[in-house]
Amino acid sequence: MAVKPMNSKEVAQKVMNKEELFILDVRNVDAFEDWKIEGEKFDYLNIPYFDLLDGVEEIMNQLPEDKDILVVCAKEGSSIMVADMLSEEGKDVSYLEGGMKAWSEHLEPVKVGDLSNDAELYQFVRLGKGCLSYMVVSGGEAAIVDATRMADVFIDFAKEKNATITNVFDTHLHADHISGGRTIAEATGAAYWLPPKDAEEVTFEFAALEDGIKIVIGNTTIEISALYSPGHTIGSTSFVVDNKYLLSGDILFVDSIGRPDLAGRAEDWVGDLRESLYKRYKDLSMELTVLPAHFMRIDELNEDGSVGEKLGTLFAKNHGLNIESEEEFRKLVSENLPPQPNAYQEIRETNMGKVTPDEEKQREMETGPNRCAVR
Repeated sequence: MAVKPMNSKEVAQKVMNKEELFILDVRNVDAFEDWKIEGEKFDYLNIPYFDLLDGVEEIMNQLPEDKDILVVCAKEGSSIMVADMLSEEGKDVSYLEGGMKAWSEHLEPVKVGDLSNDAELYQFVRLGKGCLSYMVVSGGEAAIVDATRMADVFIDFAKEKNATITNVFDTHLHADHISGGRTIAEATGAAYWLPPKDAEEVTFEFAALEDGIKIVIGNTTIEISALYSPGHTIGSTSFVVDNKYLLSGDILFVDSIGRPDLAGRAEDWVGDLRESLYKRYKDLSMELTVLPAHFMRIDELNEDGSVGEKLGTLFAKNHGLNIESEEEFRKLVSENLPPQPNAYQEIRETNMGKVTPDEEKQREMETGPNRCAVR
């Protein structure tokens, strides 16, 4: 029975469509527990590859008869070997092409909605890392917000839409993943915007993204209005797009709020975080749909695979927006922090232009889930 590869896009479709899948993950236990492929209807068995070197007979009774089985490892090699052994025992199985390395890099574009004058807004869902990027397409032009380092995906998507990329934005200096913003800007001639308070140490030219700036995309006057909202970083800036959507960066998530400690300034920035959430955001229309730069869990995905929720709903249901006591709020964001993201200091330095790791090193730096939120 031939062993078939299953690529990341095929797995992503199973996640988005809430299909069943049984995953045999042959990485070490600590790697699996830290980070795995998440699906609402996925089942898992984690048996390290080295425990299967003598054969797979002992796990055959733990594998289902009625579900697709996918063998997963870090880079593909071990999963092919285990899948071959299972095939020899009569099991119909697939292996994840490119392993978790490929899964981490896959971006799934989802149309979020229509804007004024035939413009469109797309969300790029990085299921393996929890990152969310955005593209506004209007009148033959495109703007990108919080691009990941897989620059070609955004460039190719804009070409498919017959749009020229004119502006690229980062809502803040990212610490959990390497930005593709500068790479895209250099490849397309687009302007690259950064909040200046986050960019004091960068080594390259950029356009200053400041409060109140309005950038028109295309000839259809789709306004992207910058809203200064510090707290996750001192320069964090949100965007209001077409008076319909609030791109909140890492300040506000669907199920949590941003952590203020990734530049080592938690005590200093917790007050800024509270003011951004409880005052600046409170003054906005509750009908805005919040589109964050990250999500934490697979159950945050909507039916169409997008991640987003009305601001009014979040003020009603998000615990981080409903803490009356400032002291209790300070305690929440200083004592309920997950571990720091993998290599976050190196990632910050890469996004500043201070270091330029090769592609393999960049992959290693980004290994694991995002950890931008308060628990």
